[in-house]
Amino acid sequence: MIGEGSATLSSLIHRTATDLAGAIRRREASAVETVQAHLAQIERVNGAINAVVTLCAETALDRARDADAALARGEPWGPLHGVPITVKDAFATVGVRATSGHPSLADNVPDYDATPVARLLGAGAILLGKTNMPPFGLNYQCENDLFGRTNNPWDLTRTPGGSSGGSVAAVSSGMVPLELGGDFAGSIRVPAHYSGVFAIKPTEFLASGAGRAKGLPAPPRSVRHMSQPGPIARAAEDVALALRLIAGPDRLAREIPPVPLDEAPVCALSSYSVACMPELPGAKPAGDIAASMTALAAGLSNIGCDVREALPGGWEFAPLMETWAELGYAELGSGMDDASREEFREQLRIAPDSEDALLRGAHRGLDADNRAFAATLTARDRYSESLDRLLEEVDVLLMPTSLTTAIAHWPTGEPIPVDGRDETYWTVGLGYTTPCNLTGHPAVTAPVSLSPDGLPIGVQAVGRRWGDMELLGFVARLTEFVGPLGRPRHH
Repeated sequence: MIGEGSATLSSLIHRTATDLAGAIRRREASAVETVQAHLAQIERVNGAINAVVTLCAETALDRARDADAALARGEPWGPLHGVPITVKDAFATVGVRATSGHPSLADNVPDYDATPVARLLGAGAILLGKTNMPPFGLNYQCENDLFGRTNNPWDLTRTPGGSSGGSVAAVSSGMVPLELGGDFAGSIRVPAHYSGVFAIKPTEFLASGAGRAKGLPAPPRSVRHMSQPGPIARAAEDVALALRLIAGPDRLAREIPPVPLDEAPVCALSSYSVACMPELPGAKPAGDIAASMTALAAGLSNIGCDVREALPGGWEFAPLMETWAELGYAELGSGMDDASREEFREQLRIAPDSEDALLRGAHRGLDADNRAFAATLTARDRYSESLDRLLEEVDVLLMPTSLTTAIAHWPTGEPIPVDGRDETYWTVGLGYTTPCNLTGHPAVTAPVSLSPDGLPIGVQAVGRRWGDMELLGFVARLTEFVGPLGRPRHH
């Protein structure tokens, strides 16, 4: 039981992973009590939210008992000793089904852990379950025929985002303090923005995502670029802790280099130089997003930051999105046979004359030969170099995460109204996140304000390649400056 002077079980909810790990080490709470508290929270709120779709209650409690026994023997497992986590259902987990949100994989139970899962568990984390996602991660909403729809804890009539939608909903509502998601087009950052939590899309090739669950009818590693696993949490310090644990070389993904991730020095927020990009030409954000960006830039300037409005040279929405889609869909389609490719094309309404830039680029990507693929990589280099040049002049680039706050549950592919005008579906969700997947730079989404209707707004902070820890250091100081948003309605 909790010792004298320690917190009640309910007070363990909404604490950060770092706080919980410290409390367990100091014997202020046990791992069993911590797991019990979070299982109780799942039971209390998951019915309305539907974030956790596979629960491992008994195995989690068994591991928590082992964690407490190990600590009593003076054998800590690591920096996450006894801390409960959940994992996006795209990642393989030993003995726990991994469906990628698709009915065909309803009974898929791997006999191995994905690399980032193994590293978090090896650091002492305790797996409580798996979280919901759209089929194979191909949407920025979170719904599938196997488990149904996940709702946003701030407003159940809205999506929490996707594809890591169950992930952010679980963290935002207090079911767990830490989650593992994955980001190919914004699948971590868009839901973090929609649901008021922190998440990082790391520098490309910083962390291995090897060991994902089965996916599209293509070879398991046909996607070699732009996709990264990343942690989701309620504090920048937890994201930094988890990132250090999952990063580094992996024999299953030989392209991952050994990059040191030393803790960033603590610098005053006023010492940072900041480029602010309130709008990407061709993708005008909603008024509440624009107002949040303006207020944030003014606030930073007022405390002494060197703030300038700037845009990487040559950046425009449609060419950026099309180039991302050309590269991404060339790799997604590379292992498909002709029939699968055409079925895929029809399901997503991919067409050369689509009004949606993503779908135009996807059409070219699915048909790409070697020359076209090489040309896409060359275009990618130009965009990356342009952002590199800007980040030689400033420490960080701030930009919106999405055109709007969390959208209502919406028919996939249908236009979405934004301030009285219709915008194409993929533009609204992914217009501001795909650029950093394309360039490979680290990008963190951090909650900075609430909209007039009480929905979270997350800014996207972009840093220099391999400067992930420095970027997270900036975000930690930014968080202290803007203060907490409060908790969602369903928590």
